[in-house]
Amino acid sequence: MAIENSHVTADVVEVTEFPPLVERYAIRGVPKTVINDSVEFVGSASEAQFIGYLQRAVAPAPN
Repeated sequence: MAIENSHVTADVVEVTEFPPLVERYAIRGVPKTVINDSVEFVGSASEAQFIGYLQRAVAPAPN
């Protein structure tokens, strides 16, 4: 998505080189994807699953 849309950024991090990120995101398995610091998942996801994660990440918070 980051390649196709300039409003999306992505970073790939070698977790052994950044222990503070391991703690911050409680990384216990890889790959781990974090979207907007609100939705995260470990492992691969189908396209449909990934779209679902994106929708959850951008949905307005319930009142």
